[in-house]
Amino acid sequence: MSDVTQLLVAIGRGDEQATAELLPLVYEELRRLAHARMAQERREHTLQATALVHEAYLRLIGDADPGWNGRGHFFAAAAEAMRRILIEHARAKLARKRGGQHQRVELEDIPPIIGPCENLDDLLELDAALERLVQEDPAKAELVKLLYFAGLNLEEAAAAQGISRTTAYRRWLYARAWLHDAIAGSANST
Repeated sequence: MSDVTQLLVAIGRGDEQATAELLPLVYEELRRLAHARMAQERREHTLQATALVHEAYLRLIGDADPGWNGRGHFFAAAAEAMRRILIEHARAKLARKRGGQHQRVELEDIPPIIGPCENLDDLLELDAALERLVQEDPAKAELVKLLYFAGLNLEEAAAAQGISRTTAYRRWLYARAWLHDAIAGSANST
């Protein structure tokens, strides 16, 4: 039985000293494995082979009862750990690329775009946007009219339309966002 296999058995029994003795024996082989994995990655990859080795080793040793059946099983587990780390790294990078770093903000936390109109231009912009919304979704436009122009609250507007408060709330959130985009778009085009 090789030194590595004996240490792996000892680690399986919970020997902490064996954990400390294992790394120097397997480090170079893990680095070769990591370099081979990294050679298959794109050039501009931000993860280094050394970091990959360390992260994989921590995951392997952090397992409560790894149950390795010898040296080959350990290195197969190390290769799998490295693969998973690279996949997690790629997913995180793609999530950031697709806006994953942005924090979600609920629409009710955003100040309303349609409030009391300060001047006639604002009122005309709102009316033009509302007319476009009527063409796209008459029910949502009607809800805006009930809430904004008739002064009803959400429960009253929902009752007037014969819909639930939840449906009215979803329609209101959509209509507010739609009107915000429509008004912002018309302001940018002028």
